[in-house]
Amino acid sequence: MERLSTGPASVGELARPFAMTLPSFLQHVKVLEESGLLRSHKVGRVRTCQIEPQALAMMERWLAEQRTLWERRLNQLDALVKAVL
Repeated sequence: MERLSTGPASVGELARPFAMTLPSFLQHVKVLEESGLLRSHKVGRVRTCQIEPQALAMMERWLAEQRTLWERRLNQLDALVKAVL
């Protein structure tokens, strides 16, 4: 995903830095596609991937909500521990 933030790339280019077979890497791509975070298209033998910006924005909002929730819970736990000590 980090590499795709700079623009579309082929699956081969994306897989190059990782120590795994191309079929294994394609399984990861498939999961990201099914989650809607990226999309790909094939021209000839080359599959090119790109980020799906709307899905990424939705994920960012969800993560921000989760961060707020867990920070509040941890602050409550901290206050409780301090009160007991």
